[in-house]
Amino acid sequence: MAIHYRRILELAQDHSQRSIAASTGHSRRKVKEVLDRAHLVDFTEPIDPALTDVKIGRILFPELSPEATGRELPDLDYMHEELGKKNVTLSLLYYEYQTNCRESGKVPYSYRSFCRMYGDFAQKFKATMRIRRKPGELMEVDWAGSTLTVIDTDTGEELTAYLFLAVLPSSQYGYCEACMSMTMPDWIRAHVHAYEFFGGVTEILVSDNLKTGVDNHTKFDPVLNPVYRDMAEHYGTVVMPARVRKPKDKPKVEATVKALSTWVIAALRNQQFFTLKELNEAVWSKLRDFNQRPFTKKYKACKNREEGFTTEEKFALLPLPTTPFEMASWKTATVQPDYHIQVDRMFYSVPFQYIGSQVDIRLTNTLIEVFFKDSRIASHARLFGRSEQFSTNQEHMPEAHKLYVSHTPESSRTWAATVGPKVSNVVEYFLNHMPERQALHTILSLQKLAKKYGTAQLEVASGEVSKVANAPTVRIIERVLINALKKSPTAKTNEHAAEDYGFTRGADYFGRVSHDQSGNN
Repeated sequence: MAIHYRRILELAQDHSQRSIAASTGHSRRKVKEVLDRAHLVDFTEPIDPALTDVKIGRILFPELSPEATGRELPDLDYMHEELGKKNVTLSLLYYEYQTNCRESGKVPYSYRSFCRMYGDFAQKFKATMRIRRKPGELMEVDWAGSTLTVIDTDTGEELTAYLFLAVLPSSQYGYCEACMSMTMPDWIRAHVHAYEFFGGVTEILVSDNLKTGVDNHTKFDPVLNPVYRDMAEHYGTVVMPARVRKPKDKPKVEATVKALSTWVIAALRNQQFFTLKELNEAVWSKLRDFNQRPFTKKYKACKNREEGFTTEEKFALLPLPTTPFEMASWKTATVQPDYHIQVDRMFYSVPFQYIGSQVDIRLTNTLIEVFFKDSRIASHARLFGRSEQFSTNQEHMPEAHKLYVSHTPESSRTWAATVGPKVSNVVEYFLNHMPERQALHTILSLQKLAKKYGTAQLEVASGEVSKVANAPTVRIIERVLINALKKSPTAKTNEHAAEDYGFTRGADYFGRVSHDQSGNN
């Protein structure tokens, strides 16, 4: 505990040591020690206003000064500045302080004294220390209690507009936007616009317990709305809803609600607006004035909210994603036997292994994503226009279906060209003289012959058939291949081997001994 030397000496003129001890919180022994030392060094009234308790203590007790003890005083101004940065703590600063002291041959204070010194120093910032936040750490959001009005140009009816608010507690920089409802689309859209206005994302998002953000709020595990959770994941932030009926969980936005109710809502009370765009232009003009209004308290280091944000917080925000969040809706469907799901009368493929499974579908204006037990298994560009369109990914098909789909006239010509010109002529004849589906089926049979007899033999057989037949067929080509195989030397050798060296069991197999081995003949 710091000793209040000035107050002890000032009270000594008219009060007893017992009264001084009760007033300052020090023991009577400590009060007597201070008064005796002041009398000894002839330290009397009046006391110079520039002298602090620390300086008075050095005068009265020079043997306890850092110079006498060899201890190094910490740089409190530097500590206060560093503690405003992310992840910087007193324990880290004390470790650095100890290291510097040892390197310079000085003796460091204990950690307890180190913390006490900073606590005493920070008292002059007590108006802000209680609510001081790390730059870029939090964004608090809420709806204003008061509303605005837009006039319907057709009916003259006054439509209610609601004011969305977002505040960065560290710099108190704010954003607001008028919306025609407090439903999920407007809630999400306002968040996206707020992040774009700030030019970055905070680590934590503190929201109210609205149904648009939180489906269920238990004591330890709030259940977020799926769309709100998706938005938070897209921006890489964490949602921490405020507790029910606990406005102090988000004090900055609550205070800003009151301020903006005056400087935006009340300031526009005498104006009429006929479109939401016109209203928001006026709202943003008042918002600009609000953020640029000078702070009224003298302890503020920055002139206004905008300067505080630019100099102290903007650098600490996380970068925005490459694309803004796009609101999505969710549906469920069962994968059909043709490995497709139906969404809004359109069909999208999924891997065939999931046939019969129930899947979750995430829909945006441009994308369809399919999930099975929280794992994404397929995605497609969303189809629009006439109903019953198909979006099929060949990777989702079984192997037999892939072959069927990939078998086209172009692929057939490409395959024939790799075999030889004779086969190419036969393939071209099939394609030109048969219906396409029949021709492709015939070419598929030709490819099977190539696998069975070899591409070289197929090229030769195709050439021979083309010489004698004006209309080649797969059956004729196969007969030529069979005959060629029978006439080949390899086939004859195999035939003789089967005749001369066929498998025979012999006498030994039946338990008899041959005459040559018996020795009787």
